[in-house]
Amino acid sequence: MLSKKTKYGLKALTYLASIDSKTPVQIAEIAKHENISQKFLESILLTLRRNGFLGSKKGKGGGYYLIKDPKDIQMTSVMRVLEGPIAMIPCVSLNFYEKCDDCPDENKCSVHKLMLQVRDSALEVYRNNTLADLIS
Repeated sequence: MLSKKTKYGLKALTYLASIDSKTPVQIAEIAKHENISQKFLESILLTLRRNGFLGSKKGKGGGYYLIKDPKDIQMTSVMRVLEGPIAMIPCVSLNFYEKCDDCPDENKCSVHKLMLQVRDSALEVYRNNTLADLIS
């Protein structure tokens, strides 16, 4: 299930992208428009800023803004930053691979085979969508 952190992060990014401006938007405005706790949103936006999606400006007229064009923000990147590995189990993860303790042979494991398909399907969707796709 998608975490609230990821859901709210996607909503905040979509809101910023829909404004179509490099003008900083205050956290309070985003929180109110998207019905998100301001305190929780602060930590999410900070994570997105630290990972190169957002810029911020302090003081009067300050806030957060996209530093990349929405068409250049891949959903694979956003999902990995906010949600972590896309794969549901570590033995099929592309970036966070770990062998399962209870599995002697991945190639014969029915769960492994199924989760490879699930991972590939999710990647297909995320790779074929950008932030721009969420606002159009």
